[in-house]
Order: sequence, then C-alpha cells, then structure tokens
Amino acid sequence: MTKAIFQLEPLTCPSCVKKIETALTKTTGVNMAKVLFNSGKVKVEFESEVVEAHELATVIQKLGYPVMNTKVS
Repeated sequence: MTKAIFQLEPLTCPSCVKKIETALTKTTGVNMAKVLFNSGKVKVEFESEVVEAHELATVIQKLGYPVMNTKVS
C-alpha cells in the first residue's frame, strides 16, 4: 500500500471536500481518500501497481483544484 499527501491551495467550502473524496475513491486502485479542509491536504492510500500518484493528482486537478505539492511514501 502506497500513501500520498497532496497539498492544495486552502479550500473555501466544505462541499469541496466531498467532491474530491468522492472522485478519488471512485478511482480504481484507491483504498482511502481523506481531505483535511483547514490545511488543504489530501491523504490517499492506493495500490501503486494499479494507479500512480501523478494520475491521482490529475483527478484532483480536473476538478479545478491545483495541486501545489505531492509527497509519496
């Protein structure tokens, strides 16, 4: 299991959280997605043999949220 933290610009509405979490959890290979509203961080656990971190960043960006930084472990 691989973990990634995506740093976004600060989120402005709670509905943004649901939108991002829903899109990521529907992505094949994602086991968990959690958005931390106040810090603008998105924590994701995923199977790296199925999906890559840059693909998850693309999912977030297509929703209109620029990814500022990504940390994968």
